[in-house]
Amino acid sequence: MSLLSIAATLQRAIAELRSAGSESPELDAQVLLRHVLQCDRSYFFTWPERDVPAAEAAQFRALLAQRVQGLPIAHLIGTREFWSLSLLVNNSTLIPRPDTEILVERALQLNLPAQARVLELGTGTGAIALALASERPDWQITAVDCVAEAVALARKNQQQLNIPNVAILQSDWFSEVSAQQFDLVISNPPYIDPQDPHLQQGDVRFEPRSALVADNRGLADIEHIIAHAKPYLTANGWVLLEHGSEQAAAAQRIFEKHRYNEIHTVQDYANLNRVTGAKA
Repeated sequence: MSLLSIAATLQRAIAELRSAGSESPELDAQVLLRHVLQCDRSYFFTWPERDVPAAEAAQFRALLAQRVQGLPIAHLIGTREFWSLSLLVNNSTLIPRPDTEILVERALQLNLPAQARVLELGTGTGAIALALASERPDWQITAVDCVAEAVALARKNQQQLNIPNVAILQSDWFSEVSAQQFDLVISNPPYIDPQDPHLQQGDVRFEPRSALVADNRGLADIEHIIAHAKPYLTANGWVLLEHGSEQAAAAQRIFEKHRYNEIHTVQDYANLNRVTGAKA
């Protein structure tokens, strides 16, 4: 097969992705080709006439075929950026989403001690804990996940980013957390209703259901965290939780049921209710 230029390679890939129903065919094609050529985006505009070498073209076509089948871009290239941190990802846990940065933003806005102790439940890739630790090097953060492969992945991300102030361990929610108190308990728990049709669409088809789905219309894990957090909180400790855009009222009611104070909800970049927090 004759070599194609960068411009022609991208043009063909974009058309193929668009036909397959990709919501972002241009971005998908560029990200995959950047990964294969190990270049930045400006390279495409500077050298559009340059041929893509045969070996790289074959690698690109193989990745493109998998993307056409729906595999997430993050799984294909093995990384996802979150809070300007490049995180390794795999199919053992969720791919970090931009909306979750709202959870990090809100945590950083809280009036916490200079050397706050933070517990993140269900850390996955370590995205939330590592983002907070990178911004607050004096905070001591404990991050837990019940999945051994996720714990290994989060530790690998911590090592790669050289962020020391995070301890990562395996625990089913609070089960292996030693008796201590935290200024903040934070989590992006599973919150999707098992009957939600979105589970058959997009990237979530390739992510573990255990990291997505919760009983009681998606509220079971949210309630578990709220109900069990108080013994682990300081007198003015906070709980911050991400949830579905239609679950804010339910989350607030659960906080009220368990006698929390200063209950409030924060919206995401699309002005949808995304994070609810409260003080012990």
